[in-house]
This record gives sequence, C-alpha cells and structure tokens, in this order.
Amino acid sequence: MTAPVPAAGEKAATIFKRPEPEVDNARSPLIAGFIGSVFMMIGSLGVGWLAPVSELRRMPLFIWMRTEAIGVALSIILLAVGGMLLVRAWLRLGQRVRVWGPGARKATLQAVVAWGLPMMFTVPLFSRDVYAYIGQGRLMVEGFNPYENGISALSNYFQLGADKMWTEAPVPYGQLFLWIEQFVVWSTNVHPEASVMLFRLAALVGIVLCIIYVPKLADLHGVNPHRALWLTAANPLFLTNFIASVHNDALMIGLALAGLYYCATRRVVLGIVLVTLSISVKPITIVFLPFIGLLWAGKDAGWPRKFLYWGLTAGLSVGLLFAMSRVNGFGFGWINGLSAPGSIWIWYAPIGLMGLVVASIANAFSLDGWGLAKWVYDAGKLLAVGIVAWQIFKRDHDRLMRRLTLAFAAIVLLAPMIQSWYVVWLIPLFAVTGIRDDWQVKALYFIVSFFMVYAISDQLEVFPYLQTEDLGLALALARNAAAIIALMFALYLIFLDPRTKHLFSKSDQPVTSRPVI
Repeated sequence: MTAPVPAAGEKAATIFKRPEPEVDNARSPLIAGFIGSVFMMIGSLGVGWLAPVSELRRMPLFIWMRTEAIGVALSIILLAVGGMLLVRAWLRLGQRVRVWGPGARKATLQAVVAWGLPMMFTVPLFSRDVYAYIGQGRLMVEGFNPYENGISALSNYFQLGADKMWTEAPVPYGQLFLWIEQFVVWSTNVHPEASVMLFRLAALVGIVLCIIYVPKLADLHGVNPHRALWLTAANPLFLTNFIASVHNDALMIGLALAGLYYCATRRVVLGIVLVTLSISVKPITIVFLPFIGLLWAGKDAGWPRKFLYWGLTAGLSVGLLFAMSRVNGFGFGWINGLSAPGSIWIWYAPIGLMGLVVASIANAFSLDGWGLAKWVYDAGKLLAVGIVAWQIFKRDHDRLMRRLTLAFAAIVLLAPMIQSWYVVWLIPLFAVTGIRDDWQVKALYFIVSFFMVYAISDQLEVFPYLQTEDLGLALALARNAAAIIALMFALYLIFLDPRTKHLFSKSDQPVTSRPVI
C-alpha cells in the first residue's frame, strides 16, 4: 500500500514553510526591562547614595528630587516599579524561548546590554560600599595601612559617603582589590562620580568573565549553556548587585569561574592563578582550592595523590598571595579584617532567625538572650564547616563541581547574615551544574523576587530635614512605601499576572536541563 501523494499546493507549503524562531518575539521583554532599568536610573537621582561632597547635590534636578517630598516620592515609585518590571522582563524573556539555542543566547546578551546600560549611569543603589572603596583607596594613596586603619584615619572622611561601620573597620579585601582602589582614587583625585564609574568598569570585567565562562562550564556539565547564561547574566539580582550597587563581588566571582573552567580543562596552573586573583579580591573563594586540588589529582586518585595535589594547589595559591603581599608590604592583614564589616545577623537568614527566637525567649526569662544567640550563630558556622569538609572528602568525582557549589552554599546559607550579593555568588555555580525546570527553578524565581523587594526597600538615602515631623517624610515611611509597592508588584506576578503566575505554581513544566543533583 503506497502513501498518499500530497497535492501540489500542500507540497509547496511543506517545502517553503519557515521554521519557527528559537525565541518568540524577544523584543517585548527586552523593551520592558529597558524601561524598568531607566525607571531605576531616574529614581536613583532622588534616593540613590551620593557622597556628601558630590557636586551633583548642587544641580537643580538633584536638589528637587532629593529635597522635595514630591521628588522623593516619585523617585521611590520609579525605583520600586522599575526594579519589579525588570524581574517580570527576565521571567518573560525565559518564557519566550522555544529552543535554548544560539537565538536564546543572542536575546540574553541583548538583555544584558539593554538592561545593564542604564544602570551604568545610576547613582549607586541598594548599597554604599563603593564609597568605602573610595575611602580605602584614599588610605592607600595617603600611605596608611588599610589592614590596620579604618577610613576615620583620613581627614574629612565623612565627606566620602561611606557607611559609618567602615570608620574603624580594617579592610577585608585582598591585595588585588587594594591596588584597584588605589589606582581609582589616584587617577580620579578622589572625585566621587568618576571613581564610581571606574569601579563599575572593574565590575564590568567580572560580568564579562561570567558571560564568557558560565556557558563554557555549563557545557562541560551537560547543561544547556544558553539557559545557564539567562539564569545568571540576565538575572535582575546579578545586574543590580554588580552594576547598580557596584559590588566588587562581580570581579571576584568572574575570576573564580574562569579559574574553575581552566582547572576543569586540565590547564590547572592558569586556573589556580585566576582563582587566587579572585581570592585577592575577596578571600571567601579560598574554599574553591580543595576542590581544585581534587580536579588536579584526577578521577581515580587515591588519598596520597589527593593530599599531594592539595598541597601543590595550596602552595601555588599561597605562594602567589605571599608574593603579592610582599609587593604591597601589608602582608596577610586582610585575615584580621574578614569579620570587621557588616551586621551580625538578619531576620530572613535561617540561622539569624533562630538566634533571634532564642534571644527573645531567653530574654523573657531574664537570661542572657544575645549571648545564647551567639551560640546559635557559632553552631551554624560549625555546621557549615562540617558540610564543606564532607563535600571535600566525598568520593563522587563526577559531581565535583556540584559538591563545590553545595559547600559554598553552606557557607552562605548557614551564616547569620545573608546579603543579596551573597546569593548572586551561588546562582552561576548552580546554573552551570544544573537548575531543573521544577521546584529548583521555581525556588530561584521566589528568591530573586524576594531579594529584589528587600533591596528596593532596604537602603534609601532620604535627606535628614525631610524626616522632620512637619514634612512627614520619615525614612521609615519612605522604606515602607517602597516595600509595599514592590511587594504588591511581586504578589501580582505570583498570583494574578496571567503570563507569569504559573511559573510560581505547582504545575509541571518541561525539563530543559539535565538534572545534576
């Protein structure tokens, strides 16, 4: 029996039918995200962090947006709506992808450029750490040892705009970042806006490294590289923390990912050098070294070989760090500064919340509540160390990068203080080792939404005189207004938006990346 022959018109339609594009109309979410980013940029003029000495404070537009209640209110609305528009655009871009191929990669890179470009020109948002970088660079330029002196050693240090917690705190950063801080301050003559832009360019180097090496690492693990890039680089937390907030974590994680890639492809010495440079930005990535030693030792290595390569890895890294410390003359002073900055706990961190509960109950019985809470915090740190050791000494070599990811996650999630940029350390590592299209990616959607809402309301600069009773624009009111607007937008995305609500529901979705756990 022969198959029926199609009619001439049907045959022509079959021959000339165009294949469906890999991405269905990426323009819409790209434009929406760009608008959201522009809103954030405009909002930052009114409530972003400016150094007291900044010349921008004398410009009429900045004066109106920062000193008039209407201007501040408009800034808060634009910031909150813009940030959540960015979240929706990221979710919608992922939904528009039919096939995670080159077309998806192109759309993701377009999103990074379109959404990131306005952030390059924002007044620093959600954090003023960049002004601490300027102060630390000035310490270097003026001949102080930043590992022994806080920025209060400088004359008129308060004009730099750094948080008061940095006034006496030694620098917790490594040698490479100290040199970057010194170069920035020297080249700009402590000009705040020029310094912020140069620090953003340094962060941009880290972002580019992430864009290059996230797909490469994902491909090594059998994970779709284009989807991993979307989960990482177009992620609103990634863009806001690394560009709008100007955190040096961008350079840290970019160098670490590049180093991991070269270690995984048997160019181990180059990889160790890059990871060591990451450590010399922020030392937290020192936890990568034991896993690099295991990669270097090879799949079937016995314990003597593993210990040999752990020693070689540590020797190369510590030797390079020692050489750098000899050049700047400050030694390993950053070790003393690691616990200096930052709050002790925060309510949304599991260990922080447990400490708060213990302290509250103990205080109710006239006991030393916060003393007991410290025991809880120490127990969390001890548990994190145990998990790291367990992941190091497991025998499952094929999942070595996932073990590194879980170890790093334990350090972050079992600390009493979790910042949004800590979470961004983890997203690329989980993305390259596999985030499934089930509860795992839904958890990421919730995490991104939560931290965007929190960031929008957490740090706003509102002029002191606007906080008087007569004007009635207290800082708490401004933060609550930002939180309510962002939270209402997030609830809309989760429960009402016909395009996005099913992303947060229990409905099944097709799996687009091989499970790794």
